[in-house]
Amino acid sequence: TLEQAAQACAVEPEWLLGHLSEGLLPNAESVAGDWRFSATTLLRARRMRDLERNFDAVPELAALMADLLETLDELRRQPR
Repeated sequence: TLEQAAQACAVEPEWLLGHLSEGLLPNAESVAGDWRFSATTLLRARRMRDLERNFDAVPELAALMADLLETLDELRRQPR
């Protein structure tokens, strides 16, 4: 749920809602008014939170960096 995801990411539910409304957290879905988050989405939210807090990054920049980090993770999982 939204509240559980916010607690898992150490953010306020409003932070998540703002990022969801901007389309910065893909793969989260609302089912009958209840939000559902995958583990991948929670990892992305945590990374974005850290980038915003530690580097004073705007949400759009944090999302771009999260995209790059996700791509790096994917490349590292591929066999050489």
